[in-house]
Amino acid sequence: MQKRVGDIEEFKFKSMRKPYSKCLHVSIAISGWLNDQLGETGFWTPWKNLKISDEQYCLMYESQYLLELGRSIDYLLSFAVSLCAQEALKMTVLAGLISAVAWPATLLTMASVLDNPWGVCCRRSAQIGRKLADVLLSRTHGNRPVTLIGLSLGARVVFYCLLELSQRKGSEGIVLDAIMLGAPVSGRASSWSKLARVVGGKIVNGYCSGDWLLKFLYRSTTGHYRIAGLEPVTWRHPRMSNVDLSSIVSGHLDYANKIDDILISLGYADEEVENYGLRRCLSSHGFKEHTEHVLCRSQSMDSFLSISKGGSKSKGIKNIEFKA
Repeated sequence: MQKRVGDIEEFKFKSMRKPYSKCLHVSIAISGWLNDQLGETGFWTPWKNLKISDEQYCLMYESQYLLELGRSIDYLLSFAVSLCAQEALKMTVLAGLISAVAWPATLLTMASVLDNPWGVCCRRSAQIGRKLADVLLSRTHGNRPVTLIGLSLGARVVFYCLLELSQRKGSEGIVLDAIMLGAPVSGRASSWSKLARVVGGKIVNGYCSGDWLLKFLYRSTTGHYRIAGLEPVTWRHPRMSNVDLSSIVSGHLDYANKIDDILISLGYADEEVENYGLRRCLSSHGFKEHTEHVLCRSQSMDSFLSISKGGSKSKGIKNIEFKA
């Protein structure tokens, strides 16, 4: 109970590059959950090649809970791979199992391991968003415009920060652009329309319609049928942009793994980035050895779970797709 209703335990900024002088524009990048491989470095490693401004920070928040969530996701996904591999060997019931309207009962049973840390992190990311709004309103950064960018739960932080700002006086002119990637928030136009008051530039919703993991995580924590990270937000406004990232990412885990490609497509990173391959491990989550006999090294977990008929050498395997 303390995890769900307790106060914020961690909230701090870390500079990602040392500016030569005080810049006219500040950017803040916010990551989602963490894993054991990267630990706290997962707060800034994905944004290494981000080039929004010369003065860039990452927000470090609730690392204990984000790490716990990452471990739960690792456990769930390793189980999902085992399940798919076992059914693939049977060759007879795989299509029916994976393509069924209902989630596989065995996978739903394992979901109890994940629901609690996911719910905790969803609630705390909303709290962090409101706290971030307080910090921005205090204008410790001066009167300079701020660009906010977040992925997964980090996008949820950005969204709730903007919602809080929309309800406060004197919040105009603080946020320049807001970029949310794979956001686990409502996609209703009535919610997003409130952001126009506080965002002076672009409001970007990056989504992937085939993000089965986001569907799975979000299935029991909200009554909303529209999820921003899965589909376009229907709010029509000159500053609102919906970007379909399905050609870049196959699912939720690919956001961190392919963040450079995403940033380049959005115009927030140069096409020539250094050490691109070093961050390919961000979405591997430690189960490469477990899946090596099933998928090649170049495929991510999301790619495996969305294997198309043409991409499989086994005649009995058609589309593998979980549906919420």
